[in-house]
Amino acid sequence: MNNFFEKVKQQQQQNLPFVLYCKPNSDAIIGMFQENNNLYDVVDFTEKGFVLSSFDGHKSYIIPEEYSEIMHFTFDKKEVSENEKEFAFPNEIVKANYERLVAKGIEAIRENEFQKVVLSRKETIDLLDFDLVATFENLVQLYPATFVYCFYHPKIGIWMGATPEQLLKVEDDIFETMALAGTQKNTGYEGVVWKNKEKQEQQFVTDYIVSELNKVSKSILVSEPYSIKAGSIWHIKTDISGQLNSTKNLKEVVGLLHPTPAVCGLPKVESQQFILENENYDRTFYTGYLGELNSSSASDKTSSDLFVNLRCMEIIMDLDFKMVKANLFMGCGITKDSVPEKEWEESVNKSMTMKRGFS
Repeated sequence: MNNFFEKVKQQQQQNLPFVLYCKPNSDAIIGMFQENNNLYDVVDFTEKGFVLSSFDGHKSYIIPEEYSEIMHFTFDKKEVSENEKEFAFPNEIVKANYERLVAKGIEAIRENEFQKVVLSRKETIDLLDFDLVATFENLVQLYPATFVYCFYHPKIGIWMGATPEQLLKVEDDIFETMALAGTQKNTGYEGVVWKNKEKQEQQFVTDYIVSELNKVSKSILVSEPYSIKAGSIWHIKTDISGQLNSTKNLKEVVGLLHPTPAVCGLPKVESQQFILENENYDRTFYTGYLGELNSSSASDKTSSDLFVNLRCMEIIMDLDFKMVKANLFMGCGITKDSVPEKEWEESVNKSMTMKRGFS
């Protein structure tokens, strides 16, 4: 442990890029420590390493395997207490603005501009005595069923998150993905009852993903939808898997899926345009994707394991890595049956995923 996290501190001090990540239901943390401070672009998806891509798809960067030291650390799972620090609650102006945005989205749906749109907001909080490594460790322990990561590049900044949604996993020509939608706060009961709004939203996502993958797949298997818990939030999940027509079309497959209806809307072009014109902030890497691209570390086979960048935050720090602030991002799927005030409450619940992890 000491050697692993000492390496993290050395990278910070030298302003060198690195990424730490832990896959869902794993006890292994992987670290990739880049040996220079170059910013490498993803060009044709033949690159090997850890990729970070933006929501609009215009920025895709990679920490390359060939220029990085890769380290592994196995941790012991333990009970950790959730952060008890008090954060200022968003004021009424923020609430009113978000509810107005949601109402505008509902109106556009009812006017048949699109069927669904995912509308988000950014919340900035101040933190003192922030510990990067301790916060990452807390997220790993608090949210074992998610993909937890911490990404740093001096030319990008620091991003950290615990996302429940896999975009795409490919090994040779076999792929796995999921449809994830619907949100409900955990009340302590194992039984979850979903309303028609959430069921409809989930079906939108599933149908879209299957229709897109039919363009590049020989066969597709789709599970029945089921409830899954990520931290204090329940979602509806459908597993989707199959065989690709060719292993050489990874870029095409990612392009078909990203951004998914779970983070953008349906149809994709119209809903994304509405988001870019009305959210009034730049999502950058929030609702983009990240993860292993053509990794050769796990086995003799080359595999890619990509996740949607949800439940994430951008850490704003000075050159001494002392905390200044954190930008948190929360989004909600809007359909014709959405209620603005309920969507606001859902966004507040989602913000707690990150807030509970701060050390």
